[in-house]
Amino acid sequence: MPKGPAIRRALAFLLAAAVSLTGANASALDRESIAEQRFGNDAAWYRDRIPFFESADPKLDAVWYYRWGLFRAHQRDLGAEGYITTEFLDDVSWQRQPYASLNDASGFHIAEGRWLNDRRFTDDYVAFMYAGGNDRHFTDHMADSVWGRYLVDGNRDAVLRHLSVMRHVYRLWDEKYDFAKRLYFVEPLLDATEYTVSSIDASGGKDGFRGGDSFRPSVNSYMFANARALANMARLAGDAAMAREYDARAADIRERVLADLWSPQLSHFIDRYQVDNEHVKYWQPIRARELVGYLPWMFDLVPDDPRYAQAWAHLLDPKALAGKAGMRTVEASYEHYMRQYRYLGTAPECQWNGPVWPYQTTQVLMAMANLLDHYEGTGPVTRGDYMRLLRQYAALHYQDGRLDLEEDYHPETGRPIVGLDRSHHYFHSGFVDLVLTGLVGIRPRADDVLEINPLLPAAGDAQALAWFRVENVPYHGHSLAVTWDADGRHYGRGAGLAIEVDGREVARRATLGRLTLPIARRAQPAIVREANQAVQLVRGQFPKPSASSNPDPEKLQDAVDGRVWFYPELPNGWDSSGAGQPEWFAIDFGRPVPLAEAELAFFADGRRFAAPRGVEIEVWREGQWQSVAKPVRAPLANGVTRIDWPAVSTERIRLRMTPERGRAIRLVEFKAFSRTR
Repeated sequence: MPKGPAIRRALAFLLAAAVSLTGANASALDRESIAEQRFGNDAAWYRDRIPFFESADPKLDAVWYYRWGLFRAHQRDLGAEGYITTEFLDDVSWQRQPYASLNDASGFHIAEGRWLNDRRFTDDYVAFMYAGGNDRHFTDHMADSVWGRYLVDGNRDAVLRHLSVMRHVYRLWDEKYDFAKRLYFVEPLLDATEYTVSSIDASGGKDGFRGGDSFRPSVNSYMFANARALANMARLAGDAAMAREYDARAADIRERVLADLWSPQLSHFIDRYQVDNEHVKYWQPIRARELVGYLPWMFDLVPDDPRYAQAWAHLLDPKALAGKAGMRTVEASYEHYMRQYRYLGTAPECQWNGPVWPYQTTQVLMAMANLLDHYEGTGPVTRGDYMRLLRQYAALHYQDGRLDLEEDYHPETGRPIVGLDRSHHYFHSGFVDLVLTGLVGIRPRADDVLEINPLLPAAGDAQALAWFRVENVPYHGHSLAVTWDADGRHYGRGAGLAIEVDGREVARRATLGRLTLPIARRAQPAIVREANQAVQLVRGQFPKPSASSNPDPEKLQDAVDGRVWFYPELPNGWDSSGAGQPEWFAIDFGRPVPLAEAELAFFADGRRFAAPRGVEIEVWREGQWQSVAKPVRAPLANGVTRIDWPAVSTERIRLRMTPERGRAIRLVEFKAFSRTR
């Protein structure tokens, strides 16, 4: 028989559940205050767009909001072509010119962006990629990510819009398909992972930047996932023949990966060489375990079989893939582990022979979440391990107490290895998606079911969380909130796990575990787009910027290149001379354009730069500059100020600025629109 305290707790739970299930709930989080605290003057961009999260671990919370800031910073406005998401904030030589796009990180970008309430950014990005932006420079799992977006937003038109192009892109990869072995191969560099075991050993240990073409778990997992996604889309479109074709492709890849890329000797998925030279032979397996061997679980390619689950022991082994500060990309026993081959001047360059990469760490955490969520045999991995590794990954975002995610890290110290200017605030990884699908446990589905299964360990585990809440989460046209409160004291709504849909609690349980409930999808409002008229993608072409001082062409373009960020580590924008006199910045469109609104972004650091204390917008009409707007309030620093006026047609626009005494002006971005939004 239950004792008195147990009965009282049960009655309290039932009473709380009964009360909450009958009435609407107000937001438990003060979103306005959180946005202002986390994002300062730029809070307006986030307030209605992002899900808000808090937990008993303030470092997880801080990284959550940092990652939304990272997502926002990497949205590049291309004007008429909409927004794309970039991997590097500034230009790199291997990007697709002049857009600064790279396809290798697209899966992470879409996975993070699918949780944004404003669907425009990811919608534009997918459209750009399938209008030629995906040049297959690197391997990717983009079709699978587009399907993953559909699992969140439920928008049929959006997921099918580019199906014919997706199919075409998939078939282009036949050039990397070995029809005899029925597997895909790739050079590790073009898998975005240079200096792997296969490329180093194929050079005889002398290098590893190029070469080492291999049948890899990565590219074959991607092609499996993309084929499965195309089959699912074809079914949704009513194309049974295409669905059968791509189901068969996925099944064949799975069969060959399990048969040929699983190493019983290493108990791990490994590469086999496609290259044949004096150092390595065709079809020979590599000699060491790599982190990439967990990617098949990321896409549920691996069957629920303890024979395969034993591979996860290597991730937890300090002698294998478990570094003190993060996941090693190759096990420590490898002959060329952490040997630095490549430098830019005296600075170390990127390698995958041991360093921790947020890129692959994200993939492995996604794979582990799948393992823990719906595999019976999880091997040695526990939910406590998952939370420990998620926190370990979150810690990499900090550098001397400052949030700045870089490219790669030393597995024992957690310090950045590459650390170049381009490395700051690097976006080739995920975090928001890990928290939502893993820690919170939202498992997106194609049917009209909402499924929640938080991957938290039970109370008493060192990695347990006493409470968390996330709200303003988009799902199938609704707004979700999920709350966990172990003893009910933090939120005062009763102990346990609770789900709210559109502000009303709809399900609750007293303990951690799976909750499923029906949820009818709801149509979303149409995406509203207005093109920025002031973007200069190619220096020297219209629209052309000019300024009263500092005529450096690169700096001038920086203020009209469609990029907005306020990170002090990586300057962005046009800088005035700082001489104290009034300044101006003008844009020549080369043709008449209707204009009715501008967006201004200024950087301030409390030392050299400050937002101007006054601005005025002028347009060129009837042979002279005419004022159209002169706001009373000063523009924001490290945020966006919108200024509108009655629409006019003009070939040129000019921003006049009055600087603060003793401060220069950094104009981060000047946008111009044809109508007020």
